[in-house]
Amino acid sequence: MTKDLSVSVLMDFYGELLTQKQIEALNGYYNQDLSLAEIAEEMDISRQGVRDFIKKGELHLIEFEEKLGLAEKFLSIRKTADDMSEIIAKMPQNGSTARLLGSLDEIVKQL
Repeated sequence: MTKDLSVSVLMDFYGELLTQKQIEALNGYYNQDLSLAEIAEEMDISRQGVRDFIKKGELHLIEFEEKLGLAEKFLSIRKTADDMSEIIAKMPQNGSTARLLGSLDEIVKQL
């Protein structure tokens, strides 16, 4: 089973929609980098049970993202804000322009 780090991002957005067992298995596997055996021991279930919780949790996370697209929208907004900050940093700043650009940069950072 290869680890797809985007699952961690999806867990941030949709994790609360999963069952507690799925959250526990996914968190152990992706965020704590535990093996299936270690997670199985913690959860007091078989390795196959852990694998099933992980696979079903991943499937649900992907379905949520396909329907709602929150993670994709967030990442797009973050990239746009980063691009804007870079442009602002490159602009010549003097007098009132510096204050205006500084204010604009603060707004972009709040995004």
